[in-house]
Amino acid sequence: MQIVDRGSGPPLVLIPGLQGRWEFYSATVDALAASLRVITFSLDGADLDGYARQVVDAMSRAGVERATLCGISFGGLIALRCASRHQARCEKLVLASTPPPALRLRRRHQIYLKAPMIFGPLFLMETPFRVRRELRAAMSDAGARRRFSWTAVRTGIRAPVSIRRMAARARIAATDSIAADCARITMPTLMITGEPHLDRVVQVESSAGAYERLIPQARHVTLRNTGHLGSMTRPREFAAIVRAFVEGDRHAAA
Repeated sequence: MQIVDRGSGPPLVLIPGLQGRWEFYSATVDALAASLRVITFSLDGADLDGYARQVVDAMSRAGVERATLCGISFGGLIALRCASRHQARCEKLVLASTPPPALRLRRRHQIYLKAPMIFGPLFLMETPFRVRRELRAAMSDAGARRRFSWTAVRTGIRAPVSIRRMAARARIAATDSIAADCARITMPTLMITGEPHLDRVVQVESSAGAYERLIPQARHVTLRNTGHLGSMTRPREFAAIVRAFVEGDRHAAA
């Protein structure tokens, strides 16, 4: 496991989403590392327990005993499992655009999972159309949108994703309920979502509402003019919210 360790300050472990590659969050890592010590890596596991052990292993190899765990999308489920099973290692918890505890996949995505090597490329090809409205909201300048899109393409070439592993993670999200894990979360927890009408992956209201009910100290912040990709499309604004939460300024992040 290659561990990326950047910046200085309070430690934060950034856990990537469904694609599993930290490289897609390079701009996010840079923005967070301006004021925090950021530890991240690419996912390598077979289930949530295995991914949680990977988080703890990365922390141990970096010489970090406790840290804020920040999971993005599917990574939020990993962060929850890790915080639940390894409470002594988690100072605070950040769930960014995280699926709800009992995720119901769209019918189209259920079909994709039956034959991921056939339908997986179709899912990837849909991405530009799925995120087009969100990119326009997050980036008013067409040039900025083109640069973001080309950066994503280049990253995908340099750090290719595994369709098979993405499908396996989607199955985990749909079958491994983490409601019981939520009941064991005792540390301060922040949920960051985009605006409901711009998130084409997670139903924001049901997800945020579920975690607010299940996690005693959970609160919710909306990153404006974004949807599911807010941590990547507006990394500096995302980092400012996370930094304020890590540093304990509850009002600055509201």
